[in-house]
Amino acid sequence: MVEWSNLPTDLLQLISKCLDSHFDLLRFRSVCSSWRSSTPPKPRVISSHLPILPTSGISEITWAFYLSKRSILQVGLPDPPAQTTPNSWLIKIGEDPSGRNRLINPLTTFKFRNLPPDFPKTFDFSGLRVLELGQEYVLEYMDYSPPGNADVGSLYMEKVAFCSSNGNVDDFWLLTIHLSGKLAMFRRGDKKWTIIDDMESPYDDVIYFDGRFFAVDNTGRTVVVDVADGSSPVVKFGANSVFGGDKKSLVESEGELLLVDTYFSMYLDDDDHVRWMIERMIHFKVFKLDQSEHKWIEVESLGDRLLFLGDDSSFSARASDFHGCKGNSICFTNISFFSDAEDEDASRSGTIGVFDLDTGSIGPISSYANYSRAIWPPPAWVSSVSEGM
Repeated sequence: MVEWSNLPTDLLQLISKCLDSHFDLLRFRSVCSSWRSSTPPKPRVISSHLPILPTSGISEITWAFYLSKRSILQVGLPDPPAQTTPNSWLIKIGEDPSGRNRLINPLTTFKFRNLPPDFPKTFDFSGLRVLELGQEYVLEYMDYSPPGNADVGSLYMEKVAFCSSNGNVDDFWLLTIHLSGKLAMFRRGDKKWTIIDDMESPYDDVIYFDGRFFAVDNTGRTVVVDVADGSSPVVKFGANSVFGGDKKSLVESEGELLLVDTYFSMYLDDDDHVRWMIERMIHFKVFKLDQSEHKWIEVESLGDRLLFLGDDSSFSARASDFHGCKGNSICFTNISFFSDAEDEDASRSGTIGVFDLDTGSIGPISSYANYSRAIWPPPAWVSSVSEGM
């Protein structure tokens, strides 16, 4: 019998090339010294200065974009006791321009700063069960003036769909939504963004799925943006409209592309004698894409799946991996659920709500304790994770 540590280098390199996730490669390289030496770490995806998205009549560039990548992770013990219910933890890890990793609320942009006193100073993922649920790419304004004193701000933050050419991080495409509601595309090396004029209605969301870019407008009309030949993007018909709701979101779940149709109501909120109109999410419908028929089919049940609709990305997970959570539910962000909690970090989940597709019930995540604990505070087992484990 061949020892794992004695596998041929060529075979190890071939296996490592099939690992798209940074965390899968990290665990692969952690098996033993021979595996680690045979496989170099993945290069950083990007930390580029990109040109500003053009707006009507504005061509002078005084800002650049910083493209940041974040990973949404489901973290748990490698071998939980058989008598206990799985108790996973949802986190988002993002790297700032200085190279430091930040712990971020998985559905929002809020960074957790007030970590518990017993939180490990060194968090070694190699000793844990880590499942990467998704990645998100976000464009942020970077003021690169004066030189050498770059500062990333949040004046503009927009979700981006990303793909690299044959896994080559030096050749990539970005698709996002311009302020006009049109699609905007950028290829590394370009001097400006390409604004795609195909727009019957403003676009709501973009995603990279099954090797292609998809975009959906606010009627549910879906298009595929093809860049296969490496030249100008070509927009192709993807699926007919889905009328009814007010906002469309795209999310991948178990190899299928889903569309979540969100219904809003408006209400007045008085704050220090100022009246605000606030959108409140009241209902959701879910559809899956039939690519051969070019249509969206309504989904009656998600089974054990939980959908998460975040500010900059959407993803799904298995509900049974989280203690006390049930499938066929949606976690989402909405300002109408904001509350001024005394604990600053506790309030970071204050804009998150939960919708139960079985019953139609909806409410702030604070009313669903088990869902809330999946995000914050960290599970008890986290404090037992030893440094350098």
